[in-house]
Amino acid sequence: MTVTSIDIDPNELRQAKELAGTTSNRETVDLALRTLIAVRRQPAAVERIIARTFEPDQIDAPTIPPATAIAGQ
Repeated sequence: MTVTSIDIDPNELRQAKELAGTTSNRETVDLALRTLIAVRRQPAAVERIIARTFEPDQIDAPTIPPATAIAGQ
C-alpha cells in the first residue's frame, strides 16, 4: 500500500465519517474512494446489461427458485 499525505477539510471529513458510520480517517477515505470507483463504473455495467442479447430458447425460460436450486445440488 502507498502512504500518501493529503490535506482534507476537517469539517468534510467529520461529516463523511458521520454519514458513513466509520470511526477512522483511513477507513473513511478508503470507503469514499471505493464508492467513487463503484459509482463511476455503474453506467458501463448498465450498458453491458442493456446490450445483452438472448437466444430464443432463453426467452420465457422457466425460473428456478433459489431454494429449489440449492436443494437439487
